[in-house]
Amino acid sequence: MTKQSFWSWLFKARELSLIVVIVALIAVTTVTQPQYLFSEGGLRDLLRTPTLYIALAVGQAIVMITRNIDLSMGSILGLTAYFCGNLFHEAPWIPIPVVILLTLVFGAVLGAVNGFLVAFLRVPALVITLGTLYAYRGISVLWIGGNFIRPEWVPADFKKFALSNVFGVSNLLIVALIVVLIAGWFMTSRRTGRDLYAIGSNPDAAVLYGLRTKWLTFIPFVISGTLAGLAGIVYVSIYATGDSKVGLGFELQAVAAAVVGGVAVAGGAGRIWGVALGAFFLATLTTALPVLSIPSLWQQALVGVLIVGAITLDRVFFLIRLRQARKELSA
Repeated sequence: MTKQSFWSWLFKARELSLIVVIVALIAVTTVTQPQYLFSEGGLRDLLRTPTLYIALAVGQAIVMITRNIDLSMGSILGLTAYFCGNLFHEAPWIPIPVVILLTLVFGAVLGAVNGFLVAFLRVPALVITLGTLYAYRGISVLWIGGNFIRPEWVPADFKKFALSNVFGVSNLLIVALIVVLIAGWFMTSRRTGRDLYAIGSNPDAAVLYGLRTKWLTFIPFVISGTLAGLAGIVYVSIYATGDSKVGLGFELQAVAAAVVGGVAVAGGAGRIWGVALGAFFLATLTTALPVLSIPSLWQQALVGVLIVGAITLDRVFFLIRLRQARKELSA
């Protein structure tokens, strides 16, 4: 086995291991609590909840591949969710597809603010998105106040879409699959996507090569904001309610899903398919552990352990590759 094929096999093994863990988790939970999978509500939640995580994780992954991070995704989710629900209420004559489009644009604008400050003003992404995390949440509190999205605001057809399925597959899961396919195609088959990997792998070399690094840094934040807006739309379609606390902590779930799915914290590596599996795993974990009567504190601890383990694993792989490269140079 060549070294290149070994690393290719290793990444595939990581994704396969996620699939095995997901299946095992569902099986154990179902055996312990049969209603988890065999009840209508349990199966419905299992098939539609991952859409939220996948949309956020894919956006976060694209940003992380460029050696940045977006900590404002949860706040953008909350803002766009209320924007969507409030638009249904204040302008019921607007067609549902137009409301969806306007919400996506709103999310893209919020993401573009992050991108502009990071890419063109050269402020570290960690600082900027931590600031906009609180800023966007503050706007939510000021705008929403004690109000909340009421179920009667949300059109019946919109809520019905989240509950419906095609050949037994949830409509929302199909939406998530479409997002994964488009993002995967963009990152692997389009020059812009490949350039994002390039600036994450070696920013200095990317500059010398002539890549437009500012725009390539800006674009992922717009994508991230758009997908956070999509998550806000999905949230409204699932729950038909929401207040100023919607999305709290979801940015950390997005980071966790991306890291567990194989995205390198140092940038330049990661596959969208693996990220989707990482998101599906965390969504399954979130729905399964309460059914198993495991306290929420332990749930958070387990997610933390997974993040630390994934980062440690990536670091070990990096050191192994570095050692092999040095051996080849000295040979």
